[in-house]
Amino acid sequence: MATSTSENHQLFSPTEMMAEAEKFALSKANKTSSMTLSLAIMAGAFIGLAFLFYITVTTGSADAGWGLSRLAGGLAFSMGLILIVICGGELFTSSVLSSISWANKQITFTKMLSIWGKVYVGNFIGAMFLLALVSAAGLYQLDGGQWGLNALNIAQHKLHHTPVQAFALGVLCNLLVCLAIWLTFSSANAMTKAMMTVLPVAMFVSSGFEHCVANMFMVPLGITIQAFAPESFWMQIGATPAQYADLNVMQFVTANLIPVTIGNIVGGSVLVGLANWSIYRRPQLKAAKITAITQTTEITSVKEITMNTATTIKQIMNTQPITLSVEMPTSVAIDTLLDAQLVSAPVCDVEGRLVGIFSVHDVMVDLWCQDYIPTKGQKVVDLMSRDVVAIDANDKLVDVAEFLCIDKEQLYPTTSMGFATRLTSLSLEERAKAMKVSQPHMLPVLENGVMVGVLTRIEVMQALRPIYGDRLNVVPQAELETA
Repeated sequence: MATSTSENHQLFSPTEMMAEAEKFALSKANKTSSMTLSLAIMAGAFIGLAFLFYITVTTGSADAGWGLSRLAGGLAFSMGLILIVICGGELFTSSVLSSISWANKQITFTKMLSIWGKVYVGNFIGAMFLLALVSAAGLYQLDGGQWGLNALNIAQHKLHHTPVQAFALGVLCNLLVCLAIWLTFSSANAMTKAMMTVLPVAMFVSSGFEHCVANMFMVPLGITIQAFAPESFWMQIGATPAQYADLNVMQFVTANLIPVTIGNIVGGSVLVGLANWSIYRRPQLKAAKITAITQTTEITSVKEITMNTATTIKQIMNTQPITLSVEMPTSVAIDTLLDAQLVSAPVCDVEGRLVGIFSVHDVMVDLWCQDYIPTKGQKVVDLMSRDVVAIDANDKLVDVAEFLCIDKEQLYPTTSMGFATRLTSLSLEERAKAMKVSQPHMLPVLENGVMVGVLTRIEVMQALRPIYGDRLNVVPQAELETA
């Protein structure tokens, strides 16, 4: 039985949803072409099945009222996106969210278009496969031919939008489809994901917005019925093929498929994908988020005797540190660090403000994510960390030394009321030596908000070295042996 804590862990904040969206977008680039095509074929068939459901539900439902009839059809159509979300199909209208990976410079523009192209073709193949089955089954004859008449009217209506209308309806459609997909990033629960898709899909379908993959099935279905339905069918419905003569391939492609596809791309990739990316992920060259050290060391008489506790960071820091610029290519930044034998360096903007930290750790993580194939055109700003731990130039050496090696929350595990949260038989010295403290290798030093230097453990140790007394001139072992 799941606990409430585990259930809470299944819910993601908007920022965490953005991270899930990035994983979703990048996963599309990591699939093989055969897998992408196969999943796209499945998705094309799933959307076709959803439209079959829509036609069945709305056929003969005129007495229920226009709005309620279309609402019922929209709810039925949501089955298509549920199948895709849960079963993992590749749908063109959601694949355009791979624009996030392009914006993150994880894939090239050509790679992004390649993904879209493969999915688009796969969706079309899936739609045509289902169309062949539906035609062979003669579903258009259901309800005395009324099912087929409904399909004809739906398909014909789609071909009578102006190009601007078709484009706008495409934008509105994929705005909702991609918002439905985006909502699924809020949870790890399959049932929740399925329910999240229902209302956005029901709205776009009931409002008559245009979906290029759905149209790949719906309009060819109307064209097929118009071209191949027997005379008995037309007699049943009291219509003639001539009334639907505008249902042809050329009209479908020019009046519907092209403008709707372009609209779907804009609605999904721009209004959802890139819009959220610009809010949560777009590199912003603002001053880094600074976390200052807070602990203060109590000075004992022994420390007063053995070291100068009044020493400040300003006295020992490196006042001429190596800094990197945000626009510096990653390769140049790596060379700079290697030449100076550094593992990290502060990043400053053109005004000299501290905007981040660039480290070899960031580079290694990125290389691992990219299968050790560096992203072309990558710059320092793309990899640097914007959350920076900094110290003040007037901080005392003894405080910084403690900050670098001691975590008081681990050393003294107590609540805010002073109650112990963990019992141990270890002495204070044993606990201090056993704890694992992870602090930055390099700390920027600020004075009045301006970076004036950096401090590493080397400078700290150099300042602490006099505690051990004068330096001894050690005679090399080789000289002792020859003496």
